[in-house]
Amino acid sequence: MTRGLGSRVPKKLSHYDRKGRAKMVDVSAKVATDRRAVAAVLVKMRPATLRAVGRNPKGDSLEIARFAGIAAAKRTAELIPLCHPLLLSHVNIEARLCKKGVMITSTVRSMGPTGVEMEALVAASVAALTVYDMCKALDRGIEITRLRLLEKRGGKTGTFRARGA
Repeated sequence: MTRGLGSRVPKKLSHYDRKGRAKMVDVSAKVATDRRAVAAVLVKMRPATLRAVGRNPKGDSLEIARFAGIAAAKRTAELIPLCHPLLLSHVNIEARLCKKGVMITSTVRSMGPTGVEMEALVAASVAALTVYDMCKALDRGIEITRLRLLEKRGGKTGTFRARGA
């Protein structure tokens, strides 16, 4: 089943107990399935900055951002307190120039008892922050926008695809 915006809302938030205290979700009884998540983010910048991305004296901004995103996905549980440490089977970061800036897409896969949405979102975020870091000397007004989950597959809730994705 594919779900988009306006899909069924869970009856409760899974990261809270009955008393409203934050908790890590117990996934020990969940079946390990093939999990996949795709996230994207747009790094908006001025045209002059965009033209300079390929000539950055610090190095290849997009390649460095790719490696930063991969490393970040693997460390998500260290950054987001209630995330489970996961054995990731694949992380791919694509960074491409577009009319408004740099579009970054992350794809993360794992065979496990819980999803990889947070890993995909963290990977895209850190890749975007890396592009900012590499280009900020030219443009401190760079905007990191439109971070969102595009798709998630696997697990009990099935497939989610964002509208327009």
